[in-house]
Amino acid sequence: MADTYARPRFGASREPKNLVNPGSRLARMIDFVTGSHTRAVSFLLLCGLLFFLPGFFNIPPVDRDEPRFAQATKQMVESGDFVDIRFQEDVRYKKPVGIYWMQAAAVQTASALGLPRAELRIWVYRIPSLIGAIGAVLLTYWTALAFVTRRGAVLAALLMCGSVLLGVEARLAKTDAMLLLTVVAAMGAMARAYLCWQRGEDPAHPPWSWPAIFWTALAGGILIKGPLILLFAGLTIVTLAFLDRSIAWLRLLRPVWGLMWMLVLVLPWFVAIFWRAGDAFFADSVGGDMLSKLGAQESHGLPPGLYLLLFWVTFWPGAPLAAMAAPAVWRARREPGAQYLLAWLVPSWIVFEAVLTKLPHYVLPLYPAIAILTAGAVERRVLSRSWLMRGSAWWFAIPALASLMAVVGAIALTRQPAFLAWPFVAAALIFGLFAWWLYDDSRAERSLLNAVVAALFLAFAIYGVVLPSLTPLFPSAEIARALRNVRCVGPKAASAGFHEPSLVFMTGTSTLLTDGSGAADFLNQGSCRFALVETRSERSFAQRAEAIGLRYNVANRIEGYNISQGRSVSIAIFRSEGTE
Repeated sequence: MADTYARPRFGASREPKNLVNPGSRLARMIDFVTGSHTRAVSFLLLCGLLFFLPGFFNIPPVDRDEPRFAQATKQMVESGDFVDIRFQEDVRYKKPVGIYWMQAAAVQTASALGLPRAELRIWVYRIPSLIGAIGAVLLTYWTALAFVTRRGAVLAALLMCGSVLLGVEARLAKTDAMLLLTVVAAMGAMARAYLCWQRGEDPAHPPWSWPAIFWTALAGGILIKGPLILLFAGLTIVTLAFLDRSIAWLRLLRPVWGLMWMLVLVLPWFVAIFWRAGDAFFADSVGGDMLSKLGAQESHGLPPGLYLLLFWVTFWPGAPLAAMAAPAVWRARREPGAQYLLAWLVPSWIVFEAVLTKLPHYVLPLYPAIAILTAGAVERRVLSRSWLMRGSAWWFAIPALASLMAVVGAIALTRQPAFLAWPFVAAALIFGLFAWWLYDDSRAERSLLNAVVAALFLAFAIYGVVLPSLTPLFPSAEIARALRNVRCVGPKAASAGFHEPSLVFMTGTSTLLTDGSGAADFLNQGSCRFALVETRSERSFAQRAEAIGLRYNVANRIEGYNISQGRSVSIAIFRSEGTE
């Protein structure tokens, strides 16, 4: 029987004759959207909304960092003080003010547009993260245009859009998605200056757009998360200076004027907070937060290599293709484009692996460099044909494992198998199977597009259906709902044993975090008061109530799971007798 495969030259297609390729329609769609920049940007904007909106509005606050940021912002809006940062009465000086200002602007805009109780809706505080995530996708496209064709730039942006880690950060009201936007903007502008110099172009009057973007992005990154953005840019510059024995290209970024502009943007708030709090902010932010990460901060100390291990999940569906691209990228490491991207990626990655404190989102600003390198390898058709090709099975394995975990988790927590998620799960499995089945080095793009579609359906299943249905994971939301249904005006609460930030955000800034006896004293001080007492604090509550003659009854009991502490919780809502 004749072989159905023509013997290909290197890089040529190896498709069987007369075989219908399920990825061909997706490839034709990319043909269309890459016909112009307007189409490409519109397509990526639509993809960002489709990927990041499922669950955006109906997943409750996720402890602990998200409600800490949201509550501090809420207190800014309540007090009108946009300089100081506080969580209840405690100062919160771990991060600068940038993200709080953005969240406050979102809350005030929503209120001005007539959204009722905008300050209590967590999704309003997530809007800057959504903007940051979509903006980072679009800026990955813009940055990639300096290295690859428009088609390759769209592929790089899709790799970021489908990334599991970015999908998580887009739905959390914290700093990391917006920090990513500033980093990609800065690195994209710096890349254009570097590649211009590498090509031998040395204009007498370099454009102002590159330095304007670069220095403004640095200022924004500093106001959002302190000097971390300087680490990414600084290590890249130092590495390139070592490799090229020159930093002449930095002249194109107009460093004198740019540094002055950056200081104009960042200094006013730093001066204001120093005037307000002295050196307390700098001691807490630099000493208490940043430098403490060199050790095992908050029990997050883990050995080197963790980020490389997590990469297979956090950068899915791009991770298998990135692994297959790695040998070709290394061979091209002295090419100017690859050299710049590796200088962006490798030194910072080594630093994060060396630092003891490890959280998955720390390496997120390095993922655009990986996405662009991977897209470049796909364009050149120089992906590995070695054992690394076996990694293509990961395109099917992740939807299969995630679907199994989601259904089992739903049954364990709610006794319901999340039937509404099953059609999306089935679609994710089918497209993941297509991606695996189609893969060889000449059809990598089609496999990647199928994997991205699998990631989209998985996002609908997990974020849009399963997570919002897991109400036991969000006891604060259930408590807040119970308090909204009471028959009295302006209920006040004290919590004993359950002190998660989400509870303060959802039940009010005045919520007292105390122990069992303190909750009994609080309940004895007036009407329309409620004591939220976790099981382990009930004994001390009952003893104190008996000592002071407090008569009370159980209004409700919330059963749930504290994801921050990894244990089940049972919270009784007590009220004094006679409360209406």
